[in-house]
Amino acid sequence: MKVCILSDSHDHIPLLDAAVAEAKSHGAEAVLHCGDVVAPSTLNCLAKHDLPVHVIHGNNSGDLYTLGRLANQPNTHIHYHGMDAGVELAGKRIFLVHYPHYARAMAATGDWDLVCCGHSHKLKFEELANIKGGTTPLINPGTIGGVGRAPATYVMADLESMQFEVREVAKSLEHL
Repeated sequence: MKVCILSDSHDHIPLLDAAVAEAKSHGAEAVLHCGDVVAPSTLNCLAKHDLPVHVIHGNNSGDLYTLGRLANQPNTHIHYHGMDAGVELAGKRIFLVHYPHYARAMAATGDWDLVCCGHSHKLKFEELANIKGGTTPLINPGTIGGVGRAPATYVMADLESMQFEVREVAKSLEHL
């Protein structure tokens, strides 16, 4: 199973939409959003892609009441988990949290097959040693919203092979 991992969309609908469209064209079957959506209506652009979207809030949480209502509509694609989430996809235990320091701590437990975070707007991959004697991949996909001078990036993850590929959304969309 392939998934699209992204974070920090900060209401940039064209970039978020383009990333998920591209990820779906490359076989993504779900989206993992590591926070800072800001306005819940930003997620409406993803309905047409017909993929489950697992989302948490970050420090720019916007209207959490409306995000909760959006996630509870009939036949919604949005799965809102609150400040963090433990989800299982393709037999892999995945932990989502916005803050990198919290993500590092969760990876260290060895309880997760993959830990994903956001917040810094900086793309980062790590294999962290855990207390169970193994390693846990920790991924920060950067900012799909292209916040500041950061490129608009997301990560395609193949959960079967645990291979990760960085993708950058076309520069022509960054200024829309």
